[in-house]
Amino acid sequence: MTVSATPDDANLLVHAYVDGELDPAHALEVERQMARDTVLAAERARVETLQRLIRERLPRERAPQGLTRRIEAAIGVPQAARGASRPPWRALAASVAFAAFLASGSTWFALRPGPTVTVADMVVANHLRALMAPQPTDVASSDQHTVKPWFVGRIPESPRVVDLSPQGFPLVGGRIDVIGRVPVPTLVYRRRQHLISLSSVPSSASAILEAVPRAIAGYNIVSWTDGGLTYWAVSDVAPSDLDSFAKDFRTVGP
Repeated sequence: MTVSATPDDANLLVHAYVDGELDPAHALEVERQMARDTVLAAERARVETLQRLIRERLPRERAPQGLTRRIEAAIGVPQAARGASRPPWRALAASVAFAAFLASGSTWFALRPGPTVTVADMVVANHLRALMAPQPTDVASSDQHTVKPWFVGRIPESPRVVDLSPQGFPLVGGRIDVIGRVPVPTLVYRRRQHLISLSSVPSSASAILEAVPRAIAGYNIVSWTDGGLTYWAVSDVAPSDLDSFAKDFRTVGP
């Protein structure tokens, strides 16, 4: 992904939201984006209106004769039960729907993220939100002595800001994200045409590092702990570039 998502990309996310195709984390991010962006909110209203008009004004097509029997045969309904009154068919459909609901619910509980993955998901979601926004930073500057003081008074403690331009990671600016209701500083660096978000989160909110995934939804993640903070670097750069960035940030002096 490049520095910022295009309007068409944002509209596609709105369409996916209306169709119920997004996972909970991304749906929440799109809701927040629509609350801030009147253009996206209008697109949501347009799509929902179009869907409602289609349901209300276009006639429903009747199923071809014999379709019900073919479906019953395909799914293994006994011959004796075929041709019965409508309630058994509806009951069968309800059973299938209920089974699908149970299966999806079981899958969610089996695969739902634990505490560490939740933090990782929120970090990636914040990075995605920044890419969708008109600007990925709240304060835009390549000067570490401009970015660091900007956080004073906005969060309890200003983050460590390092100049990594000589290493090929120039500073773009900074912003404030929210992780588990806690405002945290996020520094934004650039690697060619890609952005790297580096959030420093209190270690108590970050859980066990061994369980941190290396990637979520196509975004690579590197995490480490230093001085009571857990640093989370997220980007779509190559894993080797993100590892180099993390190493440089940890070793280069302020």
